[in-house]
Formats: sequence, C-alpha cells, structure tokens
Amino acid sequence: EVQLMESGGDLVNPGGSLSLSCKVSGITISNVAMSWVRQPPGKVLEWVGAIGSSGEKTYYADSVKGRFTISRDNAKNTLYLQLDSLKTEDTGMYYCVTGLDVPRVAASPGTQVTVSS
Repeated sequence: EVQLMESGGDLVNPGGSLSLSCKVSGITISNVAMSWVRQPPGKVLEWVGAIGSSGEKTYYADSVKGRFTISRDNAKNTLYLQLDSLKTEDTGMYYCVTGLDVPRVAASPGTQVTVSS
C-alpha cells in the first residue's frame, strides 16, 4: 500500500518561507515522477508543480514559478517543496502525489499552509 505523509506546514507572514516534506512508503519513488498539488479554501485541488524521477527536470504552475522549488531525495524516498516569497493566495492544504495528474480527491493527510499577517 502506497502511503504519503506530508509535513512542514505552518502559519507564516506574507513574504515568508516554508519547507514542506513528503515521506513516501510502499513504493520506491526513484522511477516515479512526483507532484505537489494544493487546495485553497473553498476551491478544488490545483497543480503546483512536478519533478521528474531523477530530479533533473522540474515544472511549475505560473502562479508559483520563481518562488517555489521542488526537489527530491530518492535515497530517502522523500519529496520536498521550498516555498519562498509567500503570498496570501498560497494559503491552502498542500499534498504530494505520485505521477503528474491532479487527483479529484487527495489520498493523503496533507499539510496546512496559512499565509497571513
């Protein structure tokens, strides 16, 4: 059974930074592209970005490009998301997913990011 466990969410001021982690168990992620998605309050899941299986290629939504950075440590079976220059509109529940598709419903607990002064 594949399990994903996100952590690192918090309440931060606009302009602040956070580092999120996603520990994966049940599969070896070294051959799997991974993505981050988020769900703003009252909205559906939206794609944040993705990273190829080797980590050499990353892709980002226009709304976060230049502010967020995705990385991975395949030896630790862990995915990361560095969030910088945070804006209030970045508030939401953040989830990691295997592959490149945005699910209709998240299958992991997620971690809450709240950007507010």
